[in-house]
Amino acid sequence: MKTKIGVISDTHGTLKPEVVEALEIADYILHAGDVGGADVLKTLQRLAPTHCVRGNTDGGPWSKTLPPSDMFELGGHTFYLVHDLETMDIDPVAAGVEVVISGHTHQSALSHDHGILYLNPGSATYGRRGDPSSLAWIEISNGHIYPRIHSLHS
Repeated sequence: MKTKIGVISDTHGTLKPEVVEALEIADYILHAGDVGGADVLKTLQRLAPTHCVRGNTDGGPWSKTLPPSDMFELGGHTFYLVHDLETMDIDPVAAGVEVVISGHTHQSALSHDHGILYLNPGSATYGRRGDPSSLAWIEISNGHIYPRIHSLHS
């Protein structure tokens, strides 16, 4: 069985039509903060079960329900979701985390360290330093994790 996980961050209150269209095939959605409003979260939750954390620009009553970080299991793997890597409140190695997802920088990044996948999908609204807006996909198949960054072109 394959599990498709759509990963986004830094929407800042805007969901581009191509983001919504792309995420329609997701089994799960992970949002790494700076959501920007309850409407964005509601739209994502209509598309697929959604894990979301609060970013540094998320404020107001709607955001109080969002945790600053979240650890959970999907497809037999342990994930840790946080907006800014600098605010991690765990040691991912000691906690047995396999995937750390963050946002904040508006720059996509994919790396491995001590057997842990670190993934930043970039910003689904606008990149920084010349990066395009982007999201990421994680496919879990036969117990393996396959991540990729997907640039958005509009």
